Amino acid sequence: MSANSWLQRFTPRTEARARLYCFHHAGVGAAVYRPWLAGLPAELELVAVQLPGRANRLDEPPIDRMAALVDALLPALRADFDGKPFAFFGHSMGAVLAAEMARALQQHGAPGPQQLIVSGRRPPHWPSSDAPLHRLPDDAFVAEIQRRYGGIPAELLQHADVMALLLPSLRADIAALETHQPPAGRVPLDCALSVFGGSDDPLTPRAHLDGWRGETRGPFRVRVFPGDHFYLAGRRDALLADLSVTLAPLWATSPSFA
Repeated sequence: MSANSWLQRFTPRTEARARLYCFHHAGVGAAVYRPWLAGLPAELELVAVQLPGRANRLDEPPIDRMAALVDALLPALRADFDGKPFAFFGHSMGAVLAAEMARALQQHGAPGPQQLIVSGRRPPHWPSSDAPLHRLPDDAFVAEIQRRYGGIPAELLQHADVMALLLPSLRADIAALETHQPPAGRVPLDCALSVFGGSDDPLTPRAHLDGWRGETRGPFRVRVFPGDHFYLAGRRDALLADLSVTLAPLWATSPSFA
């Protein structure tokens, strides 16, 4: 397994002065971030994390525990660091993985993100009030995923062969979320932390977004966009504009790597 299998560069920007590593939500892959390329400044290179069990890694078994994902991804990320400043963005499951990756880097004394942006998820240590669903039979599992999250297009639901390819990675991602239990009393992060959410997201009300405050000793802010759990699609321009402003300090003082 190569480091490149974990990291997707849709359009490499070798002259970029900073990077944004993006972590996808459950059941999808790195390609969900491809549409972001046109909305980000040239100074910022987008690098999307690709978990096993999907897309170009479909022949690899998915990983169904958060700690195992962190351990497997950590070497690939560290091998990609070359001194350029960077930030992490993660939505839903990706928010938890991004936060845990930032924490793992800090614990290893490695360079970490200057900005962590998490979206559409409660803090990792907050328990869920919903019953776990990763062990449900396929039909019940899909129905409950749609009830809680939505996001599976109707045309996919009508094709059993496509769903058979999708379900193993989706189930593994949900299992990684539902079984993740961070230890109490962890040292907070040192980086700046921004928390995004949708105004009509029943899974992540404002109190869940505010709950991230204790996760860092650095600057903290919350922004709520109009929309539901997948507000990112409908509010992409506003989201990318916010990211561009938020991340501008990364390349403002960064030396040229051209």
